[in-house]
Amino acid sequence: MSAALLAINWEPELRGVLTVILGTVAFMGSVYLILGTNIGARLGFLVALCGLAGWMALMGGIWWIYGIGLKGADPAWVQVPGRTVIQDAGDLYQAGVLENRLPLDGLAVPADINEVVFDGFVSEEWRVLADSEPAFGQAAASATVFLEEEDAFEAGSFKVTNVFEIGGEAYPKIFGQDALDQIAFFHKPYYTVVEVAPYIPLRTEPGRAPSAPEVDPTQESQYVYMLRDLGSRREPAAMITIGSTIVFLALAWMLHRRDRIVAENLARKAELPAG
Repeated sequence: MSAALLAINWEPELRGVLTVILGTVAFMGSVYLILGTNIGARLGFLVALCGLAGWMALMGGIWWIYGIGLKGADPAWVQVPGRTVIQDAGDLYQAGVLENRLPLDGLAVPADINEVVFDGFVSEEWRVLADSEPAFGQAAASATVFLEEEDAFEAGSFKVTNVFEIGGEAYPKIFGQDALDQIAFFHKPYYTVVEVAPYIPLRTEPGRAPSAPEVDPTQESQYVYMLRDLGSRREPAAMITIGSTIVFLALAWMLHRRDRIVAENLARKAELPAG
């Protein structure tokens, strides 16, 4: 029996459950006990529950504003189903990445093909990210994961050469001003394309440090097509705030209605003739 008890893992599941139960009993139970012994069980329960709902609404509002506390999914790059890894530049149009076909007829040198692809993205108003921008590194890291999952490249066998992005604008904006975006709750789809070029296979020799990798000029670049999932970081806090506010207002209305009924009954009793 003792061995079975010692085998129970108290970190963190059971300890967390016990902490929540004890905290709930100590906090809400003690408040309800004091109110119940002073103003009655039913009225004390309504007052305690109304206070708890109001406190939850305030806490949820703070979580909602600052994006803290109980959080949902964080923003992340996700795959475009069936079109994530594009291994041929001519398939960029077929996959719906570019609206116009690229003039690739007669081009056999990968450098020329890459230049045409670059001009095609720029002509369709895709933004070219500098490698010093944080978004460049984030997109490159996500693209690396997808390339390895699709077995397109092995880790460390390619270089990210360009990152293109389009969309993501928030709307509606007051007078079209970016500074007045307090009600811009909606966003256009935010896409990015990461261009990667394979390295020349390196030969490792015992006792010698490997040479620096170089991009293979005879191989075409490949492209990773991704969509930005904005996540739901504030959604749980918003649900707590809205739900708790509704409960608080309903209970406050019930308490107000009870006070009015009690006042009317006391006034009616005072108007009755004595005897």
